Amino acid sequence: MSLSGHGLTPRLKPLSARKSAILSVLDVGTSKVVCVVAELKPADEVEALRSRTHVARILGIGHQRSVGLKGGVVVDLEAAESAIRQAVHAAERMAKVEIQSVIVNLTGGRLASEHFEAHIPVRGAVSSGDVHRVLDAASSYDLRRGRTVLHALPTGFSLDQQHHIVDPAGMIGERLGADLHVVTSEAAAARNLMLAVERCHLGVEAVIATPYAAGLSALVDDEADMGCAVVDMGGGTTSVGIFSNGHLVHTDAIAVGGHHVTMDIARGLTTRVSAAERLKTLYGSAITSSADDRDMIAVPQVDEDERDVPNHLPKSHLVRIIKPRVEEVLELVRDRLKGAGFAAQAGRRVVLTGGASQLVGLPETARRILQGQVRVGRPLGIKGLPEAAKGPAFSAVVGLLVYPQVAHIEYFEPRSSGLFQSTGTDGYFSRVGRWIRESF
Repeated sequence: MSLSGHGLTPRLKPLSARKSAILSVLDVGTSKVVCVVAELKPADEVEALRSRTHVARILGIGHQRSVGLKGGVVVDLEAAESAIRQAVHAAERMAKVEIQSVIVNLTGGRLASEHFEAHIPVRGAVSSGDVHRVLDAASSYDLRRGRTVLHALPTGFSLDQQHHIVDPAGMIGERLGADLHVVTSEAAAARNLMLAVERCHLGVEAVIATPYAAGLSALVDDEADMGCAVVDMGGGTTSVGIFSNGHLVHTDAIAVGGHHVTMDIARGLTTRVSAAERLKTLYGSAITSSADDRDMIAVPQVDEDERDVPNHLPKSHLVRIIKPRVEEVLELVRDRLKGAGFAAQAGRRVVLTGGASQLVGLPETARRILQGQVRVGRPLGIKGLPEAAKGPAFSAVVGLLVYPQVAHIEYFEPRSSGLFQSTGTDGYFSRVGRWIRESF
């Protein structure tokens, strides 16, 4: 099936570097729904965040416990719609604006990467038309049926034998090549997420892959240039984005997250899920310590009269339940990184984000299993964020505010048929125009 036959998620119009704008973004996750309204103002270049053209100031924020989602995908449309409405209304009240449309993220739907390469002959200096032609050629390959395109990112150009060219326009050569990284998801997952948002009478401006948004928020430019893996550990999914030479070059996702740890605790200690979440947050750890057998924790047990009867257990019982699941998730991430070729990079850097990355001892366990430099990533370069929203759990939603500043690098305005053809037709005038461009 040709890429031109694939449904596309909405395309966001790039943000002018000289204009201010008010944006609304929506992070729909398995554990929480967050809506943020922010004002973006043109800013001077910041050394660590050179790719950003604007500085964001939060006007309103609303968050709500997520319902109706499992593994990052909508499983109950009405419940998901209700959670989104409540988060949006809270943000509207705080910002004193009415939200018309939002940029939303997608974690589920089996995120995957496809890489395409194309070459075309050129005569003399490379023109902008040649660049469009080679990107058109790169977007004319086949994808699996039932997939939709979230992002199409040119990751580099080549001219004759010279590779890693950022912008070939004006350079002289005979053979121009382009590499295109296409991020896809299951079409049904993207459609149902958009449907849940649209049922709240909101337009969807763009759908962004969560690991891309988390990387835009938590990485400084040097990390993205040198090579870094962002591991976003959410409630229902753990997603991976690999950045190299300043570009997103690979995405992946695993349908295991922090909620699975909570369920393990609830089953292992025979307690309610809400109590298991509280125990994980207050006492949970991914590493053992000598004091675990001495420290006692109260585990609520539900008796026949539905009263909470506390049962005191050593903390080591809790750690023994958490540790194997965390190690399993990190081993799956390690295998995915190895499969993507990231394991071969010297000085591997891993940035952990997402709510589940706040577990005590997780960075140490990640260093041991992933065998790289590991840090916990938090939202960077944002003003007016409440103290409670400055942690790694809010990296993805802040990344959605950064995305319009880099949306111009995506390729979605072709000159002819291909991946991003808007009308689905290739009429007489477009064929004549293409013949003129290619011949002269």
